[in-house]
Amino acid sequence: MPRKKATTKRSSNAAMKPQNQAQRLPAEQRFAAELQALASFDQGPKPTGWQLTPRAVRTFVVGGDAGDVPISRKLYGHDVAVERAIATLAGQRGLLLAGEPGTAKSMLSELLAAAVSGTSLHTVQGGAGVMEEQIRYSWNYALLLKEGPGPEALVPGPLYQAMAAGQIMRFEEITRCPTEVQDCLIPILSDRLLHIPEMKNADDSVLLAKPGFSVIATANLKDRGVNDMSAALKRRFNFEALSAIRDRQLETKLVQSEVKRLLETQNIPLTITPDVTELLVTVFQELRQGQASGVQLDAMSSVMSTAEAVAVLHDAAVHSWYLAQSDQLHARHLLRHMVGSVIKDDDQDQHRLRQYLKLVDKERSEPVWRDFLHGRNALPE
Repeated sequence: MPRKKATTKRSSNAAMKPQNQAQRLPAEQRFAAELQALASFDQGPKPTGWQLTPRAVRTFVVGGDAGDVPISRKLYGHDVAVERAIATLAGQRGLLLAGEPGTAKSMLSELLAAAVSGTSLHTVQGGAGVMEEQIRYSWNYALLLKEGPGPEALVPGPLYQAMAAGQIMRFEEITRCPTEVQDCLIPILSDRLLHIPEMKNADDSVLLAKPGFSVIATANLKDRGVNDMSAALKRRFNFEALSAIRDRQLETKLVQSEVKRLLETQNIPLTITPDVTELLVTVFQELRQGQASGVQLDAMSSVMSTAEAVAVLHDAAVHSWYLAQSDQLHARHLLRHMVGSVIKDDDQDQHRLRQYLKLVDKERSEPVWRDFLHGRNALPE
């Protein structure tokens, strides 16, 4: 339905307000009030170097309260895995979060780093071009030539910074890096020290990790075999596998809340009814499992992750607000934005999606499903 004039006016006023200067704030800033409340409320025992107790870290991730302050749930469906991850970090072991794309590995690593260390910014993004110097340290060559290798000329990388401060370093997509780069972590995780042999002063040639330091790495199972981790490095990590959320209600709640947050940051006061979100999650789960209404379907080659569902719903909401000039998202807008998520580099996925749509067309007569299927004309021929 077209937007009302009053709604348009409110939107115009909202657009005049000062915008947040960052597209996305790190977790420690986004949830600063919750972290402060947890630090004040939970006075139990905590490992040396930690900002919060393990109990408070758990509450920060899975939700609860800190006295009179409600703490939002940020991760759904992985409560036991969260507890094991916290215990791993408290035991000063490296933690590796593995799973399919879109299973909240990066989100969990960020939340844990923010709660344990107060910062999630000691981060390395893995890739084929990453070198050891980008992880450990490099040099200011002007000072190096002028004064020689000393502390003033050293440029600390994320690993150096985390060790020196007793905080957590995050290593995203570690298996995207060459094996020899990954293995620079072996002596760090074994001896908790970093050798800097270039230093002219022997006292500066070794950096000892302060209490609280640890490493959280993530690995995408789709990249298995690209750069396999060595057995030596694997032994220094505790592995925690994260899988897609199977509970439809939990996944619906997560998708709804995440898209609501994204729209609020963009000052888009658009309404998304729960039945539209539930329909999208149902479609993703059925395509992910290759089964609908008791009928076996050809499996999709794409990973129908929760993160992709969030992206589809958010894109459809933005389209509805700016292009359709509507203040409510309708199910018919979803299919046009599933194309980039469901149909990527496998042409057969388009055929599989059409087969799925034919099936639900025969089986489902609810108004929201009829509206959803009305959007089929947006699919490419």
